[in-house]
Amino acid sequence: MDLLALTDFNLVARHGGFGKAARATGRPKATLSRRVGELESSLDLRLFERGARNLKLTEEGRALFERTGALLAELDETAAAIASGGQRPKGRLRISAPMLFSQTAMGRIAAGFALEYPEVRLEVTTEDRHVDMIEEGYDLVIRVNPDPDESLVGRAFLRDRLVVVASPHLPRTTGGSGVPGVARGAGERQTWHVKTQDGRSTIKIEPVLSLSTLIMVRDAVRAGVGAARLPISLVAHDLADGTLVNWGDIDAPEIALWTLYPSRRLLSPRVSAFLDFLKQAFPNGTPDELAAYIGR
Repeated sequence: MDLLALTDFNLVARHGGFGKAARATGRPKATLSRRVGELESSLDLRLFERGARNLKLTEEGRALFERTGALLAELDETAAAIASGGQRPKGRLRISAPMLFSQTAMGRIAAGFALEYPEVRLEVTTEDRHVDMIEEGYDLVIRVNPDPDESLVGRAFLRDRLVVVASPHLPRTTGGSGVPGVARGAGERQTWHVKTQDGRSTIKIEPVLSLSTLIMVRDAVRAGVGAARLPISLVAHDLADGTLVNWGDIDAPEIALWTLYPSRRLLSPRVSAFLDFLKQAFPNGTPDELAAYIGR
């Protein structure tokens, strides 16, 4: 495959047309059109649907763009770094992170990273939805217990676990009826299975509040309105000072936070630097480390 033709195809796809790509890069429009045509001929595929006024990627064209666009950008960056003797990371780094981690830790992490790598323009968006890294242009995503994805690689950098906590003044049993509970979202289950030093037990709850974030759930539990399931890292300090009490660990797999990035892509210096920075912040990846980080 002609690498120059592939590069020109990515220019046209990224800018949304031959004319726009030509104006943005200073390349002749005719040259771009010819090289894209040569690439289509060599692949025996139509990569663009050419209308009277617009240009649209075909399904095959979109697949080729998604798989090669980021790779070409990283090749350029790697070549530039080698030519300059291994310069410090620089450029834009886009990260998607889940809400709770962003609210409790990501601000300080981002600030520390920016101070250490001032030439990197870090952009962090907070959302719990499953983002499409390539389609939406992210360099790295942080996900909680991600499903297997053949297009992504990564590693777990933090682990946590859920516990049932409540005010020390809230009775754990209420004569057979459920205890007041604070739910995260309307779909919260009404029976919690927990593990304690005495074995396993079941806690039945009657939801009195439904809140959309775990920070709100924690604050409501602190106020004494009911019990809730929360990450141990989020309430460790409350448990230590007696503001809340632990009714038991949720009988479920642990929570794991993963950093993920495309497998068909060279690991950029920016991403490598951020992964190393996370490792320094959480060298063992334990709930205690996250709790200590949050409580600083």
